[in-house]
Amino acid sequence: MILLIVLVSLLSCSAQLCQKQATRVSGSRLVVSAWIAGSVLLLGIAMILWLVVLQRVPVSQAYPMLSLNFIFVALAARILWRERLTLRQICGTLLVVAGVMLMGSQR
Repeated sequence: MILLIVLVSLLSCSAQLCQKQATRVSGSRLVVSAWIAGSVLLLGIAMILWLVVLQRVPVSQAYPMLSLNFIFVALAARILWRERLTLRQICGTLLVVAGVMLMGSQR
């Protein structure tokens, strides 16, 4: 089930990245629309899979795992667009990871 939660997080992250890319495209409305459509599709798939997760995992345990998005989006932005990560952002992200680990270990 953890892998499914991570997949939902990755799909959501990918959707956010598509939205960001849509803002970076200059000119063609068709290209912008394609990025937005990709985002909506990814969010739709993520939502369907999230419903599967919620059938099997208490929301109080599952929802904090979605904070993995902070990690995935920050790393992807760094790789794709060379966005700078400050020490404060890195420390905050590590705190998120620690929190996810604490929440995920409750059974």
